Amino acid sequence: MSDATLFASPLSAPSLFVSPLFVSPLFAPLRHWLDQLPPSPDSAALNALAERFPVHGEHGQRIRFVPPQADGLIYECRIWETGEVETRPDNWHDFFNALVWLTFTQTKIAVSASHVQAMTPVGEARGTIRDALTHFDECGIVVLSSQPDLLELLRGFEWKKLFVERRAEVKNAMRFVIFGHATYEQLLQPFRGLTAKAVLYDVSEHWLTLPLADQLAAVDARLAADLASGRYQRPRDFQPLPLLGIPGVTPENEDPAYYDDTYQFRPGRSAGKTKGR
Repeated sequence: MSDATLFASPLSAPSLFVSPLFVSPLFAPLRHWLDQLPPSPDSAALNALAERFPVHGEHGQRIRFVPPQADGLIYECRIWETGEVETRPDNWHDFFNALVWLTFTQTKIAVSASHVQAMTPVGEARGTIRDALTHFDECGIVVLSSQPDLLELLRGFEWKKLFVERRAEVKNAMRFVIFGHATYEQLLQPFRGLTAKAVLYDVSEHWLTLPLADQLAAVDARLAADLASGRYQRPRDFQPLPLLGIPGVTPENEDPAYYDDTYQFRPGRSAGKTKGR
């Protein structure tokens, strides 16, 4: 089994060419777009791609990626009112944000709408809800498994039990889908301790055999509904996941001793854990 099967359906076709920048299997959700773009945050190429594959916001407005504006309109309000996503030219962070918009449109709409809703009444402090939305928007990951006990090990911070003792089952029964655009940027130069904020979902064995495009659409719909419902109220409602522990992400984690590094693989917290549905 190749490492890519951890993150994509075995039925999905591999790319003919993968830029050295995007070799991590964690880039699989964006692979369709990355294969059509130069290996740089090229604003012109990005906008041309968005013209070919348009997406629309809650009110039917076309989502467009525009340079930063100087009119004082709040970033999330601009998206909600006009469909304009401020995007710094030739910037990796904003480049990945745009690709996430193209991939997980429903969820990005839910994030923007929830931000706007949480801003009222005007002048109210930012609060934990907006903090939670920002944490997930920047650093979110969805972890899916057909074996609920594997998700319980993740919730319990049982890193060696999960990634060493149950390694073969992780490869067969789990999928890891990055949502956060800041995390995609960090994966260009991954570092010790790189951690994402996870939402955990049970899925069927049949779900794991679906084509990648169908899996991503299902994740988008489910995640959008959860975020729109206000399910996540605080940043700590998400599960920390050290990304370099996922099998296949780095060759170093083939050695069981890799997981003895408590800087990356920290013991669990006693409270505040929230289960996915």
